[in-house]
Amino acid sequence: MCPLENLHTNRILRVLAALAVLAICAGAAVAQGNDGTPLNQALIAGPNRPANVPQGYVLTPFGYFHPSCVQKIGDGETLLADGRVKHRDGTAPASAPVCRYARYDRHGVPITSAAPAQTGPEASGWIENANVATGSATEWYSGLVALWVVPPQPRANDGQILFYFPGLEDINNTLSILQPVLQWAGGQWAVANWNCCLNNITTESTLIPVQPNDRIIGTIAGDCRPQKAPCASWTVFSFDADSGESTTLKHTPSDGQVFNWAFGGVMEPYYVVSCDDYPADNSLTFEVLLFNQQLKPVRNPAWTEGFNSTVTPQCNYGVRASNDEVELDY
Repeated sequence: MCPLENLHTNRILRVLAALAVLAICAGAAVAQGNDGTPLNQALIAGPNRPANVPQGYVLTPFGYFHPSCVQKIGDGETLLADGRVKHRDGTAPASAPVCRYARYDRHGVPITSAAPAQTGPEASGWIENANVATGSATEWYSGLVALWVVPPQPRANDGQILFYFPGLEDINNTLSILQPVLQWAGGQWAVANWNCCLNNITTESTLIPVQPNDRIIGTIAGDCRPQKAPCASWTVFSFDADSGESTTLKHTPSDGQVFNWAFGGVMEPYYVVSCDDYPADNSLTFEVLLFNQQLKPVRNPAWTEGFNSTVTPQCNYGVRASNDEVELDY
């Protein structure tokens, strides 16, 4: 347990505290077994899944996967650059796992196909986000720190699944996204860290339960010296400052990407059929600090705000971003 005191001080102190927690707590590696069976933290797609998605598939922030293609990283394990998992005893399989099943987007379309327009009175997929890119091929982000408070429970439980997260991508070579993710499903909030999709496999750290009003810190940091790109591996870390629990995706590979595209906050729901399916406080705010390739804070990032104005139901969606805050309204 790595307690963090006085989270509600000024922003710079909070960021320094978060970085200190990352340095102290990130020793717990994350690597996960690939035995082809659903694990207890997997979100099995239920009857509301698109018709094309087979029964037993798992819902992730990247769409629908066969459970054998969701790789779980456990404490004391490390994900190697080639996709193999190094276990606590130092052993590793001879080859990386390969996904042998189709992967589907939020509409149930195979991921290689273009997605059709959203149909039906159900909100699914990326609804809101605030993002910023460096604007230069010679500039990139070396890290991100985000602070947020877990919202209250939704007013209704209609089988919806909610994801909220910041993240980093490569705007010129978008192969995956690194993200500490807050999720709600079946009446429980939880956090985990994700990287998708080396060999068409999505990798997830250990899921930890969190409670409404818990203060969460999520960090994404390159494992390289400043000014080096592409950084071969990154560490994604989530910490509950109230429970003291944390989860780490350690040394996850970048697949050659240069992370020059940052998301200060994203809301990605699935199976939302009513505005009561969202948390009762109607908004979530991320306090975000980006770092450039010299490990210096990025001042005044020009966030681009966007939300889906045509999806049904419409729930007062809106994004408000300032220098260091991203507010998602719903």
